[in-house]
Amino acid sequence: QVQLVESGGGLVQAGGSLRLSCAASGRTFSNYRMGWFRQAPGKEREFVATIRWTGDSTGYADSVNGRFTISTDNAKNTVYLQMNSLKPEDTAVYYCAARSGPSLRVGIQEYPYWGQGTQVTVSS
Repeated sequence: QVQLVESGGGLVQAGGSLRLSCAASGRTFSNYRMGWFRQAPGKEREFVATIRWTGDSTGYADSVNGRFTISTDNAKNTVYLQMNSLKPEDTAVYYCAARSGPSLRVGIQEYPYWGQGTQVTVSS
């Protein structure tokens, strides 16, 4: 059974940085695609970034492109989201997600496996 555990969230001032981690277990992920999504209070969950487990084929939401970087560490079975130049509008619960297959997908419904989320709060 796939298990995803996020960590690294917290409170940061605008302009600061955070790195989120997602520890994955329960499967061999070589043919999986990983994603980061977020949900702000009162808003729907939205796509942030995605990457193949092999470390290629990345995709980003327009709102974070150029500020966030997604990466994988296969030896540690971990996916990262490096977040720089954070803005108050980045405040949300951030979720790690996984799906089988290499195709680039950004839809929430296309990811069957989810972590519990980690809170990111950016103060102005």
